[in-house]
Amino acid sequence: MDWAGGLTGPGYATQGNILVSEATVAALASTFVATTGRPLAERLLECLAAAQAAGGDRRGQQSAALLVVEHDGGYAALSDVLVDLRVDDHATPVPSSRVSTRCIPSSSVRRRGRTGSTSTTTCASSSSTVCGRSATTRSSSARSGDWAGTENLEERIDGVERIDPVVLAELRAR
Repeated sequence: MDWAGGLTGPGYATQGNILVSEATVAALASTFVATTGRPLAERLLECLAAAQAAGGDRRGQQSAALLVVEHDGGYAALSDVLVDLRVDDHATPVPSSRVSTRCIPSSSVRRRGRTGSTSTTTCASSSSTVCGRSATTRSSSARSGDWAGTENLEERIDGVERIDPVVLAELRAR
């Protein structure tokens, strides 16, 4: 192999073999540092793109994968998995992965133990705006429950009195 090695820094370690050059891991490391403050999955996908742009694997491209876990961060009580992306047998797998993360709204991941309380009036008025497609004679609670089920957010909403802050922000944005 012409080059194999790695770099480490605060909060990261990157290494590789069968790479075009050291520039591949250097691009990955510098991108990780430059994207501090952004969600980890986004940072890692930017790192993969930078590493590929710097030369990547000597053999070319074929697949990419990203798995991000956080204790009690997964959906419902099923797992700790926040993001699990995989692109197999594709000419440009990293750009495909980058598109995939834009399709995952932040509210699709339930963060157990972080469901916040807000006032009934605030939640009711916010959820009524989005959930108002249901019959107006039904209660705000019933409409928000229907909407939450359709949007796969039932783990983040408990009527109109308890609603996850991430979901509330999305409701207000609509």
